[in-house]
Amino acid sequence: MIDVRIRVAALAGGLAVAGAGAAVAAAKRFPSAFSSWNRTSYAGTPVSLTEGLAAAAGLGLASAALPAGVRAGAGIAVGAAAAAGAVDDHFEDRFPAKGKGFKGHIGALREGKATSGALKIGLIGAGAGLGALAIPRHGGRLRRAAAWANQSALIAGTANIVNLLDLRPGRALKASAAASIAAGASGPAAAGLRDGIVAVSAVCMRGDLEGKTMLGDLGANAVGAALGYSLALAPGAFARWSCLSGVVALTFASEKLSFSKVIEETPILAWADRLGRR
Repeated sequence: MIDVRIRVAALAGGLAVAGAGAAVAAAKRFPSAFSSWNRTSYAGTPVSLTEGLAAAAGLGLASAALPAGVRAGAGIAVGAAAAAGAVDDHFEDRFPAKGKGFKGHIGALREGKATSGALKIGLIGAGAGLGALAIPRHGGRLRRAAAWANQSALIAGTANIVNLLDLRPGRALKASAAASIAAGASGPAAAGLRDGIVAVSAVCMRGDLEGKTMLGDLGANAVGAALGYSLALAPGAFARWSCLSGVVALTFASEKLSFSKVIEETPILAWADRLGRR
């Protein structure tokens, strides 16, 4: 099992580097083709969303290296999250309304107004639910249904949390890489996703820390879905429900307070957040 885990992790990491690296190179080689991906950062400087494309490409290839049983499931979850993020990144202004936060998007829907964020919630949720179907489960029907609901929510919720962190250079990548390493790997598939996330973070980190590129919704949702899927693969129900509890708590907290303010006011978090930033 250890040998299989190492092989899958190495292949997934290598493919992630290749995919992300190729996308980064393409964006640099043909800047005019990606002019619509340019935005203004929180600091008022130009920033490109092409990093998100690189992250999604890398994690898509990493998913292809996973064991056959969960390969398609991980690909669906990551792909749906990336597609949902792309809609929010590039087509937000084409929707009749805008919303901020989960409550804002749901509130707009209640008024009969669609937002890109509401569509994103639906797409990520659907992708998470379909992707989670590929994860093996045991026990009776009710127990399997509860496990599926837990895994689906964990995938979708983690995608949202990583997106909420993509507000300062390097923050989302650092947090995702650290979380994936800290969570460990319960098997070959989780190891592959872990190495894929770390590899993508390594490829994209420099441009992100320099403030030249950022994940955007496309990349942050893809990275978050991959992280969530790796957590959903944990065999123990207690571990999965504990992770989901943390994700839910952070989601509710985000509606009431600013993550950036909390980080800036907590010395150790502020130090880690600024580490490497230029």
